[in-house]
Amino acid sequence: MTARILFVDDEPDLEALVLQKFRRQIREGVIDFLFARDGLEALAKLGENPDVDMVVSDINMPRMDGLSLLQKLQEAEEKLSTVIVSAYGDMQNIRTAMNRGAFDFLTKPIDFPDLEATIAKTIRHVEALREARRRQAAAERAHASLARYFSPNLAERLASDMEGIDLSGQRREIAAIFTDIGGFTTLVETLEPSVLGPLLNDYLAGMANVVFAHEGTLAKIIGDALHVLFGAPGDQPDHAQRAIACALALDAEAQSFRLRCQERGIALGATRIGVHAGPAIVGNFGGGRFFDYTAYGDTINIAARLEAANKQLGTRVLASAAVAARAGDFHGRPVGDLALRGRSEAIRVFEPMPRELETPSDAEAYRKAFALLETGDPAALSAFAAHVAKHSDDPLAAFHLKRLLNGATGTRIALD
Repeated sequence: MTARILFVDDEPDLEALVLQKFRRQIREGVIDFLFARDGLEALAKLGENPDVDMVVSDINMPRMDGLSLLQKLQEAEEKLSTVIVSAYGDMQNIRTAMNRGAFDFLTKPIDFPDLEATIAKTIRHVEALREARRRQAAAERAHASLARYFSPNLAERLASDMEGIDLSGQRREIAAIFTDIGGFTTLVETLEPSVLGPLLNDYLAGMANVVFAHEGTLAKIIGDALHVLFGAPGDQPDHAQRAIACALALDAEAQSFRLRCQERGIALGATRIGVHAGPAIVGNFGGGRFFDYTAYGDTINIAARLEAANKQLGTRVLASAAVAARAGDFHGRPVGDLALRGRSEAIRVFEPMPRELETPSDAEAYRKAFALLETGDPAALSAFAAHVAKHSDDPLAAFHLKRLLNGATGTRIALD
């Protein structure tokens, strides 16, 4: 790459002398010189040649001296590295120049080996600055892209150190969340685009804020559905606990949004949420042209199917026993052993519940009824009937009561 240098000096013989002394570098394309007689001409040359790398300027010149030129250069958005040339012993002007931002200085008469060394040092400095700017610009672009997927702290970390966290395909222990709005496709057909667009954007913004508040990774948004990961790409030893807390917070956010929609006369369905934990293959699978950080495996499939299972059970949030066990201080009630599509063995599933919103006596009544169901005790029917009579707004208990009335027994539940 050729370094372009603007030499500013009113001495008539200097241009020919510089061209003679640097003829080899000029011939090899290492250096290219431009010349100006004073500060005003220098500014005009810079306007015509924005690719100038550095300026070498005398101080004493007509119309605009070197110190005034230096001040103008320092006011520019991209400050050019400037070497000031002054008479030997003129330390006052040299000190002023350095205080105004000069990169270096030379004294007259010019020692050309010293000039060559100073130019080389300045060009190295310019290249280092430009590389730093390129890195900063790349980091800002990366941050803008990564902020769509990751919490602000993680996005900033990834953008500043893309090699610090491995985004390639790897097997990790994670927790996954899937969300979906019930009946949203039907709602889309009834709403005007001018209403649907802002509504969906507000909903997704609120849900994404919840995910990022829990430091989750927003792997995908498909329509109204969200796919969220914990434990990737960065290590989160408490990924299961975070996922349960996030699922409950997402449920609260979605219910609040749904209520606001109802006040506007929009019948938005409930958001269904599924949570599961286990091994998965995670990484950036964008094919080299797109950033698509996502996860694959049975863990992901189970989380998605738990989300869908809410529709039949009447629940809003379902969590597998695997994620409940890893979450530590898990609070919720057992749902049953779900035989999910594509799996030979049923998995135990729970309904996570905020501890502060549950009445102890009601929770105990449900758990006693479920315990009778587990043992195959016929008294389970009357126990669930009594609970539903007291809590007609408990869809899960009503689901179990309906099963028992239809002759089902035990906790294994085959879903469509």
